[in-house]
Amino acid sequence: MSNSDRHDYTGKVAVITGAASGIGRSLALQLAERGAALALSDIDEMHLKETAELCRTTYGATVTAAVLDVADRSAFQDYADGVRSESGHVDMVFNNAGVALGVDVVDMTWEDFDWLMGINFGGVVNGSKAFLPHLIASGDGHLVNTSSVFGLIGIPSQSAYNAAKFGVRGFTEALRQEMKISRYPVTVTCVHPGGVKTNIVNNARGVSAMGADTATVASLFDRIARSTPDKAAATILKGMDKKKARVLIGADARGFDFVARVIGPRYQDIAAPLTRAGYAVARRQGILK
Repeated sequence: MSNSDRHDYTGKVAVITGAASGIGRSLALQLAERGAALALSDIDEMHLKETAELCRTTYGATVTAAVLDVADRSAFQDYADGVRSESGHVDMVFNNAGVALGVDVVDMTWEDFDWLMGINFGGVVNGSKAFLPHLIASGDGHLVNTSSVFGLIGIPSQSAYNAAKFGVRGFTEALRQEMKISRYPVTVTCVHPGGVKTNIVNNARGVSAMGADTATVASLFDRIARSTPDKAAATILKGMDKKKARVLIGADARGFDFVARVIGPRYQDIAAPLTRAGYAVARRQGILK
């Protein structure tokens, strides 16, 4: 995207969760470059501070950074009210924080399920609810919620992640319509990233229950992930500027979307035997036990 295509966000206040690394950090830097003031949060304090300092020193951005567990509803509400009070207004909210859990339902613990749902789905709902009044009051608000390609198609071993990301998609698509029906000045966008080179696999739960080594799976994911966080962030901002309902990131995301639209639920009967064969290959190569 050329500089002439970029929107200038000078005077705008952008809120980003999961800003310590990955897409969240890239969003922060690109928004700072375009003049936005930033309210950043993450549960990873050390890397959150790094992001904030990069935005300040590289682009001279006004930045506040707060440690936040997005699954904590009351804490999120207090955070939203604090950002609004300190900044005077809130123009953009990116509910980006997320975690991963890879395990079959039969082996999944309730603790891990609740952990993932609290962050990946609850965090998006909490952030949307807490900031929505402030976005409406801004007169030109943007709410951007991160789903996934796994919010388009179900994947074995990803049941909890699928549930959360399908939930984000449904919640966000319904909310977009509500804003239009009530004629509130808020654009709502749902983002579906494909494979993006982030640390999400390194921090995932459940990998050992699948008989795999986290480092090995993370290395494999990094090799097959086609998009960078910078590219993902640029695509998100371009979609937000165009007020798109849905933003797909990467060729794999477009492929998943095509399968969901064209093949429909029949993909499950095709994917299951292919996945079984893939597991067999992974066992032979020592990726799975």
